[in-house]
Amino acid sequence: MNSDNDLQIAGDLLEVQHLLQPAREHPVTVAEFVGLARSIAADRAQWAPLVQYDATSRWYHRLRTGPGYEVWLLSWVPGQGTGTHDHGRSSGVLTVLAGELTERSENNSERLSKKHSAKGVEEGSGRHSAKSAGETEGVEERSGAFPGVRLEDRPKSRSHVLAPGAQRVFAPGYVHEVVNDSIEPAVSLHIYYPGLTEMPMHSARCAPTAQDVLPAR
Repeated sequence: MNSDNDLQIAGDLLEVQHLLQPAREHPVTVAEFVGLARSIAADRAQWAPLVQYDATSRWYHRLRTGPGYEVWLLSWVPGQGTGTHDHGRSSGVLTVLAGELTERSENNSERLSKKHSAKGVEEGSGRHSAKSAGETEGVEERSGAFPGVRLEDRPKSRSHVLAPGAQRVFAPGYVHEVVNDSIEPAVSLHIYYPGLTEMPMHSARCAPTAQDVLPAR
């Protein structure tokens, strides 16, 4: 049977517009949030003219908002950092736009499980691969996260340098510290879902160990 006959039998899908899935205006999956970050990173005109540097405190600017999420632009002069913290009930995607940042993170799955259980947060039990969204495979799912994001089940501490284009995806309660250890300024993009409403600080510092990161693109 030739292709012409196939088309006559099945019809041309492009001519039946109501059968086509409309493109979503806002991201709803891990991959879509990561894709949004990458598309903004690739379009320097969206963010480069806005960047400012402040030697006294980290500069930040809310770049965009959408249903349940926020996009923030941050700059870092050498030596500036966040301190060890988590993001409350928010999930996030961190993308380095320029310069280099060092992330030190720790695994607090047991402590966080107790913390969230006390708040009435139910833990999911499903498991799946989410390689397209970053390093989220093989971790526990939590409500309130990006759809499909799970809490990382990894060694207690790790450290890695994030070059331009590198990304980190994290679930609610993920504890880390980000600092500019280089001698050049850096710029980063942060997406939070839901929008960031708290950033609890932690007294314990994450001990550095060399690990891999999501490759820069």
